Amino acid sequence: MLNNNESLITGEMLVRYYELNKQKKEIELEMNQLKDAFQTYFNNLVGSNHKGEITISGYKLQRQIRKTEKYNEEETIKRLEELHMNDLIQVVKKPDDLKIKAALNLGLLNTNHLDGCIFTSYSPAISVKPLTPR
Repeated sequence: MLNNNESLITGEMLVRYYELNKQKKEIELEMNQLKDAFQTYFNNLVGSNHKGEITISGYKLQRQIRKTEKYNEEETIKRLEELHMNDLIQVVKKPDDLKIKAALNLGLLNTNHLDGCIFTSYSPAISVKPLTPR
């Protein structure tokens, strides 16, 4: 373990990280505004949900359209059951977190009953903020 004299973190590093993070947010905001302008342009040029392409100043701007289709679960299951096509319906068993917590709170279930069943994950996050507002 490092003591304060051996610290690898410097004040300059914190300032640089803070400033870069601020710039990143500003860049993302500006990029989103530009993307919105490009979408509006193509909507007016070729209509929504149509791909488009233009070339200006040696740059090519393209809009591609991704199409995804999903079944309306309730209506599809109803229709498949009417057609007696139950083999085309998935039955998914999964734990109900809310009911498990309720059963634990009511004493119907003991934490020992679930030994080895709980998976815990951690994800570190870094935050740098000035102590005095900027």
